[in-house]
Amino acid sequence: MTKQNLLIAFFALTATALLAANWFATTPAIAAESVKDRDYQVVTARVQTGGDGVYILDNRTGMLGVFTYDPASRRLTGRAAQPIMNAFRTR
Repeated sequence: MTKQNLLIAFFALTATALLAANWFATTPAIAAESVKDRDYQVVTARVQTGGDGVYILDNRTGMLGVFTYDPASRRLTGRAAQPIMNAFRTR
């Protein structure tokens, strides 16, 4: 085998291995769920500062709470809670 044939065989095997790895790769977790019931609505979404947030709306009181996951303390941290009507006020 010449050096050129050896390189072609190497690149063909590498391409086959990368194709197989791409085919069997796991899909990443995506937080895009919404749950609605009578009293509460829960939605997960991306947060502007990075990571994922959980938005919980209490339909009875009209309060909206935002929680994010803090990897340093490994727990959910409350970010804000206010009436949902504050989001629709015009100034």
